[in-house]
Amino acid sequence: MPNLTVLVTAGADASYLKPLRRLPPETRVIVTNDRERLRELAPQADVLLSADFRDARPFLETFPLAARVRWIHSLSAGIENQLSPEIIASPVPMTNGRGVFGRPLGEWAIGAMVYFTYEFPRLLRNQKAHRWEPFAHPELHGQTVAIIGYGDIGQAVGERAAAFGMKLSTIRRNHQPNDLLSAIEAADFIAVTAPLTRETRGLIGAEQIAAMKPSAVLINVGRGPVIDENALIEALRTRKIRGAALDVFALEPLAETSPLWDLDNVLVSPHCADILPNSRELAVECFLENFERFVKGEPLKNIVNKHAGY
Repeated sequence: MPNLTVLVTAGADASYLKPLRRLPPETRVIVTNDRERLRELAPQADVLLSADFRDARPFLETFPLAARVRWIHSLSAGIENQLSPEIIASPVPMTNGRGVFGRPLGEWAIGAMVYFTYEFPRLLRNQKAHRWEPFAHPELHGQTVAIIGYGDIGQAVGERAAAFGMKLSTIRRNHQPNDLLSAIEAADFIAVTAPLTRETRGLIGAEQIAAMKPSAVLINVGRGPVIDENALIEALRTRKIRGAALDVFALEPLAETSPLWDLDNVLVSPHCADILPNSRELAVECFLENFERFVKGEPLKNIVNKHAGY
């Protein structure tokens, strides 16, 4: 394969891109978010790498100008904001960082289950008040977790829940509506790990929340808009369900005026459950592995179904 040009849409000072130095020396790597420079360089790109975790616009604007590009990759696992009509219609394969972030998200979900099962908020209140108040509580063993979306993240949650002796109920893409309601009705915890697509937007709405046990806890480490946030707030405010642990939200950052901040049965996490000291570097490693496959003409990993949205 002739020398390749990899055009990376990211700030030139992005330190997490250092692993790109291990690309073959004959590979031309250009890192920039400058719109004018991207327009100039786009026609020369063989590979387009979306590497800005905050702003996909430079990537989206560059793709239509990249006439000879043969492969595009996103460091992120969630790519709903990177699927322009041009990209969806294009035969150019797209891959993503799927699988890179599953392990910490699985751990975070288990942490949320422990938090509610062992009543950590009550312990913290008592500690602050210097109050010695022993109390009985359940254990995770034997409880049921319904996992909504059984991809890499859902499987990571399931593996860890099974290690605690929990019962698993999994909902996959081609589920029937009654399957979803039945799983929710029987669950002690509902872990939402689904990507955001046309089909999953609002998937957990007022009807699904109303079907939950009063003792149930809703956990979201997928995408915020998969849950009807207003319906969830109402259920939490009126104690129709026990609580919620949320790492993602309908709009981010979460507005200062959101009721979620002040509800004592909510654990709010600022979309950082998968942020490790080296998580972005790990995402770059995923790209490097695929780059080697691309150069050798081998099948790429993590091919995105652009029409399905993940």
